[in-house]
Amino acid sequence: MAINAQPHFGYVTDNAVLMTSLLAWAVAQLLKIVSWAVIRGKLNFRRLVEPGGMPSSHSAFVTALAASIGLQEGFDSTLFALAAVFALIVMYDAAGVRRAAGKQARVLNAIVEDLNRRELHPERLRELLGHTPIEVVAGALLGIVVAVWRL
Repeated sequence: MAINAQPHFGYVTDNAVLMTSLLAWAVAQLLKIVSWAVIRGKLNFRRLVEPGGMPSSHSAFVTALAASIGLQEGFDSTLFALAAVFALIVMYDAAGVRRAAGKQARVLNAIVEDLNRRELHPERLRELLGHTPIEVVAGALLGIVVAVWRL
């Protein structure tokens, strides 16, 4: 910013990159309800706030962010590089660390069920924490499509 330049205080809704990213996230969240209904034959609006599922809204969100920045600032910009690395870390976490935690929760819940047969009542752990690689890829593709469509 130049020394005498006045800061611009616009509305957050004027930020096309942010609005595009939020749109990709919202579309992914709505698609989770649709995919759940198609697979299980019933609507489950809790899917809007639960982790995991198809497509990954985390992947859609960060990929739309990176793609939007690339489209606006250039794919050779430092800002795009930052957003791309951030997106890769989030997607790795969604498909790797969080998915592994979900598998561990499944095993622990089996142990809890065994203990319940002995009249103990410990709390069940959430098993659907992460994403399968296909859910992450689907979310990433959705984010790119929304970014290209919006910008």
